[in-house]
Amino acid sequence: MSEELFKNVISHAKEYGFVFQSSEVYDGLAAVYDYGQNGVELKKNLREYWWKSMVQLHENIVGVDAAIFMHPKVWKASGHVDGFNDPMIDNKDSKKRYRADVLIEEYQEKYRVKNQKEITKAKKRFGDAFDEAQFVATNPNIKRNNAKIEEIDARLKEGLESGELHKIKELIEELGIACPVSGSKNWTEVRQFNLMYSTQMSATDGESQIYLRPETAQGIFVNYLNVQKTGRMRLPFGIAQTGKAFRNEIVARQFIMRMKEFEQMEMQFFVQPGEEMKWYAYWKEHRLKWHKNLGIDDSKYRYHDHVKLAHYANAAVDIEYEFPFGFKEVEGIHSRTDFDLKQHEEYTGKKLRYFDNERNESYVPYVVETSIGLDRMFLVLLTNSLQEEDLGDGKSRTVLRLPAALAPNQCAILPVVKKDGLSEVAREIYNKLRIDFNCFYEEKDAIGKRYRRQDAIGTPICITVDHQTKEDNTVTIRFRDSMEQKRVAIDELEGIISKEVSMKALLKGLL
Repeated sequence: MSEELFKNVISHAKEYGFVFQSSEVYDGLAAVYDYGQNGVELKKNLREYWWKSMVQLHENIVGVDAAIFMHPKVWKASGHVDGFNDPMIDNKDSKKRYRADVLIEEYQEKYRVKNQKEITKAKKRFGDAFDEAQFVATNPNIKRNNAKIEEIDARLKEGLESGELHKIKELIEELGIACPVSGSKNWTEVRQFNLMYSTQMSATDGESQIYLRPETAQGIFVNYLNVQKTGRMRLPFGIAQTGKAFRNEIVARQFIMRMKEFEQMEMQFFVQPGEEMKWYAYWKEHRLKWHKNLGIDDSKYRYHDHVKLAHYANAAVDIEYEFPFGFKEVEGIHSRTDFDLKQHEEYTGKKLRYFDNERNESYVPYVVETSIGLDRMFLVLLTNSLQEEDLGDGKSRTVLRLPAALAPNQCAILPVVKKDGLSEVAREIYNKLRIDFNCFYEEKDAIGKRYRRQDAIGTPICITVDHQTKEDNTVTIRFRDSMEQKRVAIDELEGIISKEVSMKALLKGLL
C-alpha cells in the first residue's frame, strides 16, 4: 500500500504539472528534476512561509543571499575538502551502489516498526488507561528490540568515527543485510566517497579549481561579521538564507527526496558560549511546531538523535517525517559550537569575533543551526495532502488537501459556458482578483471535470459564473475540502478568498 501511494504521488506530480524529470526529452538526467507550473508556485509559497516565519516573526533574525561560488579555501576550512564523505558499498551481483550507514539504519527501522505495532496493539487493548511510557519501559519485546537498536548504533558509530570501515562491512554481514534489488549478500569493501562537485574558473582568477557549494551555511559564516557590524546586531541573533546546494550523492533515489541539485533553507543562530544548549532546545521545539502548524498529524513526525556527530557539532537531532518508504529526515537542528568561525579565523588570519559590551570582552560566538530541505518539505506536502476520496454511489475524486495559503492557485474562475457573455463577465472577475491572488481561468470542459482538475491541483476555491450572475451580480463559490457551494455577491469575493488563503492565519499559529 505504501509503495502504491508513493507511485501515485510521483505520477500525480507529473500529470498535474508539479515535477518533471529534468531533460526528459533526452531521456532524463538521473536524480535531477524540474519544477513545473504548479510545482514552482507551491515551492515559492513554502519558501515564503519559512522565510516569513523565520525572518519576519523574529526581530533578531535577518537574511542574506550568498553566492554559490566561494573561495576554495572556504571548503578547506570547513572540513568539506577532507571530510565530506559518505561510506559507500556496492553489491557485486546487482552492481547497485549504496550508502553503508543507510543500509544499516534501514535494518534498524524494522525493529522500530515492530515496537510501534506492539504499542498500537496495547493502545487498543487498554484504551484510555494506556500508559505508553510505562509500557515501553517494561514490555520485554520492546526492551529487546531497543537493546538491539542501541547495540547496532554503538557499532556503527565506532566504525564511522574510527574510520575502520571494515567494521561496518562486518556489521552488514552479521546482520544479514541483503541488496534490496537482487537479494544478494555479496558485498564489496566499504570505502569513503567525497560528495563535492568541483569545477574550473579561468586561470586569471588565481584559483582554478573551485566547488559548487554543498551547503548554504558557509555563505552565512563568512558574512557573519559583515552582517553583525552593518546591522548592529546584538547576541543572540540569526542569519537566514535559502538557495541551491549540490552533492554528488552515492544513492540518489526516492524521487525528489535525495537529489544532486537541491534547495536548502537554513538559519544560523549566534549565541554566547555556554548558552548554546538552551537555544538548541528552543529551536528543536520551535521547528517541530512549524511543521505541525501545517496541519500534519503529530504521529507523522518524530525526533531522531544523531548516532555520529559531525565534526563541528556537540548536539544534533533530525526532525523526521513518515514517508511511504519510512521515516526520513526533513530538517536538522545542530549545535555547531564555535567551530566554523574559528576555522575561518585560522585560515584567513582575520578576527571573526563579537565584542560584548556587558561582559567587556570579545569572543567567538557559538552557533545553533536549523537546516531544512525545501524539496523534501515539498515532498512531505504532496505525500501528506494527496487523497483518494470516496463520494459514494461508486464515485470518487482525487484531492490535494494542501494548506490553502500554500496552494499553487488560490482560486479558479470558471464560466459555466463560453457563450452568452459569461466568459466576458468571468474575465472581469479574473482581472479584478488576480492583482491580489494567484488565479486560474478555465472555460473548457464540463464544470464537473473542471472542479475535479482544481481539486487535484489543490485549488482551495472555485468561482463559477453562470447566467444568474448577469442578473444579480452573484456567483457560486465552491470550497475544495468540503465541496460546499454557496451563492455570494461578486463584491464579497475578495474578502472571502483573503480569509481562506491568507498566510496570516498560518503565521499566527507560530506566535
